[in-house]
Amino acid sequence: MLKFEINTINKKSRRGFIHTAHGIVQTPAFMPVGTAGTVKAMMPESVKATGAEIILGNTYHLMLRPTAERVASFGGLHRFMNWSGPILTDSGGFQVMSLSKLRKITEEGVTFQSHLSGAKHFLSPERSIEIQYLLDSNISMAFDECVKFPAEYKQVQKSMERSMRWAARSKAAFKDREGYGLFGIMQGGMYEDLRMQSVKALTDIGFDGYAVGGLAVGEGQKTMFEVLDYAAAALPEDKPRYLMGVGRPTDIVGAVKRGIDMFDCVMPSRSGRTGQAFTSQGVLNMRNACHIDSHEPLDQACSCPACQNYTRGYIHHLIRCGEILGAMLLTMHNIWFYENLMKEIRTAISENRFDDFHDTFMERFQEERKM
Repeated sequence: MLKFEINTINKKSRRGFIHTAHGIVQTPAFMPVGTAGTVKAMMPESVKATGAEIILGNTYHLMLRPTAERVASFGGLHRFMNWSGPILTDSGGFQVMSLSKLRKITEEGVTFQSHLSGAKHFLSPERSIEIQYLLDSNISMAFDECVKFPAEYKQVQKSMERSMRWAARSKAAFKDREGYGLFGIMQGGMYEDLRMQSVKALTDIGFDGYAVGGLAVGEGQKTMFEVLDYAAAALPEDKPRYLMGVGRPTDIVGAVKRGIDMFDCVMPSRSGRTGQAFTSQGVLNMRNACHIDSHEPLDQACSCPACQNYTRGYIHHLIRCGEILGAMLLTMHNIWFYENLMKEIRTAISENRFDDFHDTFMERFQEERKM
């Protein structure tokens, strides 16, 4: 069981705390993605230094290698990867859809071929929850079915209804204990009536938190916000609300305005590995020749080690040479930027000025322009 307390409500935006067996998470929170037991190009100590309080691991990837049973033999994912803070694990449903080969979905679960070896595997609600238990995840996610965007109404309806039956099975399989929780996942695509049916089914079952799934799949920010306008408000007020797989800085700020508390995305780490830096003024492409002689830091407003100790010219050199240090510095900076953004959001909510913060940020970071 997880304890969630809301400290401040500023219109729809909320400032709160999630109490877990491995520590407290301040919300709104951004979770760096440690898919295979590591945030790519980062040591756990460096991730902690960014201000991150919780990270995300993934059932699909860890069940394939090194296997959940092997992680459990090391004492769980916290000890295995040397991360003492809270961990949330995705159920594997999205990766089964996006990565696996030759999926076959039945009421029992999903049979699929590994994208790594082609070996056949089976994942059900019960097995997904078992894997997350073996990983010692503080926040487990109910197993759900994800459909690709766009999808016809009947297909989304059938998928949502199956996901709700799987949610009930996930809840039955979950071993409740202090400091651990299970989140249900709202589905329904871009169809309001299906999402409302999903909310009713999930709240009837009862979860420690609720996620909005099926977004950030290509629908665009405008459509995503239109869904969140009604979807977030439909979820229980006294539980954490998690928007899965989001996202860009403007996505996060806009979603907080609509009542979302938790986020995850590979964007800051993936962008770091591809030469991009998020800054207070927009996104820098560090491959661009305009940086070759620059003595400036990535961002004058940033206090991360990359900005305090290295120039744009040096980082440009590392990226152009393909040096690993370039990816390390940019990833650290990007996650630092995201975590500082969350800190600024929490402060703005606490001081009852989040609307002004939202408007200023969205204008300043307009279209997340690249430089």
